Amino acid sequence: MSKFVKQLVTNNTAKRLEGVQYLMLVGLTGVNANNTVNLRATLASKGINLLVIKNSMAKRATEGTVLAAAFENMVGAYAVCWGSTDIVTLAKELVKLTKEKALQGFEIRGALLDGEALGAAQAVEVSKWPTREEQIAIVLGQILGVGAKLSGQFIAFGGKLASQIEKIADGGEK
Repeated sequence: MSKFVKQLVTNNTAKRLEGVQYLMLVGLTGVNANNTVNLRATLASKGINLLVIKNSMAKRATEGTVLAAAFENMVGAYAVCWGSTDIVTLAKELVKLTKEKALQGFEIRGALLDGEALGAAQAVEVSKWPTREEQIAIVLGQILGVGAKLSGQFIAFGGKLASQIEKIADGGEK
C-alpha cells in the first residue's frame, strides 16, 4: 500500500473515530468470512461499529486524542468496536457474542474507558456493571423512596392533628 493510500485510510479512520470516548478491542482470529458478515450485521443492528485496522494505522489515526492510550501496547490482530448507549452496554453485547459457537475465535482483548486502557479481564468485568439506564433507575428509586417516606410522615402527622381537632370540635375532649 502506498504512503498516499495509507494516509487516506488513516484520515478516514480518524474521522470515523472522531468524538468516540470509549471503545473495545476484540480479536477475530479464526472467525470465517460468513460469520464475520453475520457478526457485523448483528452489531450494526444494535448501533455498534466494528472496524478492522492495521495497528500502525490505528496508532497514527488516534495520535493526540483520548483514544491513543488504547493502541499504545497493541500487538497482534485487533478490531475496534464502539457505539451503543454506553461502554457497559457495549461490553455486555460483546461478551454475549463471545459465547456463541459460530464465533469461536471472537474474543475481547481490551478496552478504553475514560482515557485509560483496560486489559482483557478488566474489559470483561465492565460487562457486569449496571448500564446507564439501570443506574438511572437505581438513583430514581432511591430518591423516590426517600420522598415517599417523607411525604408519608407529613401526611401521618397531618392526619393525627386533624383527628385531634375533630375530637375537640365534637366536644369529646376537654
